[in-house]
Amino acid sequence: MNKKEYSRLVKERSSGSRFITNSLKAFLIGGAICAAGQGLTNLYVYLGTAEKDAKTLTSVSLIFFGILLTTLGVYDKIAKHAGAGTLVPITGFANSIAAPAIEFKSEGFILGVGAKLFTIAGPVIVYGTTASVVYGLVYWICKIVTGG
Repeated sequence: MNKKEYSRLVKERSSGSRFITNSLKAFLIGGAICAAGQGLTNLYVYLGTAEKDAKTLTSVSLIFFGILLTTLGVYDKIAKHAGAGTLVPITGFANSIAAPAIEFKSEGFILGVGAKLFTIAGPVIVYGTTASVVYGLVYWICKIVTGG
């Protein structure tokens, strides 16, 4: 098989990109998650919680619901249609922590859950922490240099 035949075969077997449809689904479902978060914040404020505390409660609630839906197998079904729409919000981070832990629980708490818990989220945490330290150092040096 030459390169031309291979290209033709790939083109025949490949499905067309549904970029617009996928983008719309990601936008709508990601937006719905964010709107639910705003709704929770409004509810907590309405119930008498200070706004700063309501935002913290909203984050905790979204993480809880993300893990709950992951445990029930619902989050993956939503993510199948929404793509990045479920990865970007805080619920996506909760899913990335919970999914490997649930998958490898049969291997025990140390070698299963403990070892696989941060498989996906670990690099994100390490990068975020490192980037914040570097940013802090640059900011601190700039303050010293400018005298501010």
